[in-house]
Amino acid sequence: MKHRKLKNPELGRMKADEFKESKKIPLRIVLDDIRSLNNIGSVFRTADAFRVEKIYLCGITAQPPHKDIQKTALGATDSVDWEYVQSVTDLAVRLKAEGVQLLAIEQAEDAVSLDEFRAGPQQTYAVVFGNEVKGVSQEVVSMANTVIEIPQFGTKHSLNISVSAGIVIWQLFDQLKATLNS
Repeated sequence: MKHRKLKNPELGRMKADEFKESKKIPLRIVLDDIRSLNNIGSVFRTADAFRVEKIYLCGITAQPPHKDIQKTALGATDSVDWEYVQSVTDLAVRLKAEGVQLLAIEQAEDAVSLDEFRAGPQQTYAVVFGNEVKGVSQEVVSMANTVIEIPQFGTKHSLNISVSAGIVIWQLFDQLKATLNS
């Protein structure tokens, strides 16, 4: 049979406890005021796939355990570390004080195109994804070390949050994956 699909046991994936102990890429995800539980679950699953350090859930963003988050996370809430923080601005101040580079994903003046952004190998990043309608708040955009825009070439002005997260996390993983072997 040509291109036989692999069964899950053949994929050689880690168990949740192995994942927790494994080395992660120096990337954290901040979800601020995300309304859709399916989007939250999807980001957890993507964070698991690319060994993201942690997810911060802020504002109205729901927290596990929740059946609608679990529906798309498929257990990733058990493997990926997460923390709830009420105020995204307080979190931004805390992360920056820890030396974490804050990246806001938004369309803004002087934004850097995602395909032009280069992550430094000795740096930890926190990527902020904002509300499905309002995006990242201006206050957080102003606090960000860098604002990154995902290039788009169609008629629409934005992408779904889970799609945006998948694109950005993959791009940064591709630049930071060498840290897994160091």
